[in-house]
Amino acid sequence: MRLKNTFYVIGGGGAFLVFAVPLLWALFRSVQPNDVIVAAPDGKTFFDLTWDNFRTLIEGPGNLIRAVGNSLIVAISTAVLTALLATFAGYGFARFRFRSGPILFALVVVSMMIPFQAILTPLYLEMNVLRLTDSLLGLVLFYTTVNLPFGVFVMRNSFASVPVELEDSAHVDGCGTFRMLGSVLRPLITPGAATVALYAFLAAWTEFLGALTFLTKDELYTLPVALVNVQAGAYGEINFGSLVAGSVIAMIPCVVLYVGLQRFYVSGLASGAVKG
Repeated sequence: MRLKNTFYVIGGGGAFLVFAVPLLWALFRSVQPNDVIVAAPDGKTFFDLTWDNFRTLIEGPGNLIRAVGNSLIVAISTAVLTALLATFAGYGFARFRFRSGPILFALVVVSMMIPFQAILTPLYLEMNVLRLTDSLLGLVLFYTTVNLPFGVFVMRNSFASVPVELEDSAHVDGCGTFRMLGSVLRPLITPGAATVALYAFLAAWTEFLGALTFLTKDELYTLPVALVNVQAGAYGEINFGSLVAGSVIAMIPCVVLYVGLQRFYVSGLASGAVKG
């Protein structure tokens, strides 16, 4: 038993180092001047720390604060809309029996295998006809569409793991469908819904190509696109200090959300893996 615990400690410590050291290194580099970052290691200047990189991002012409706000609006809206639609669709696939149900669910699963980059051109043409380009609403609908198949898959299996007898008892007591979803089933499907929301938030927060394609106005840029614009300095020189500081700003919500929702995320993936 002692040897087994030792292996657990060594494995856990190694995993912690693998994931934590790059984050801590990026945090440390973000408070170093750019000339120190690009220069050879020097013991005299290596520990000269400053907040100039963050000050440059906040006060610079790139207006990173507005980009962070745009990313928060898009990511939060995508997470809420995806979780809501996936919950309703997952409940329908899990509880209602209709002839084309298995075929439709199979199509949902197959659509998870198609990267949106492969259909980016027709997506852009369609959104342009609908006048949803250069719009945060259009970007939210795009991200929701891309993340919805995974959400439906997880929520369908989450509902399938809940005993039908529980719903039958609620119906006997006069509980309607929406009230049952909000009161009876909500505590049981919360891990699955949290998994879907977290997955959609992270996907929308870090996505670059779609935002670059559908947005052309500076005031609508999300954080990944804005970081590309602020990384270049004069004469094409890359400002690594600003780039690392922007990366730290971008990773803060991801780390906070994942740590806060980790127990829901793990249990939600476990419930989503159950074969219904």
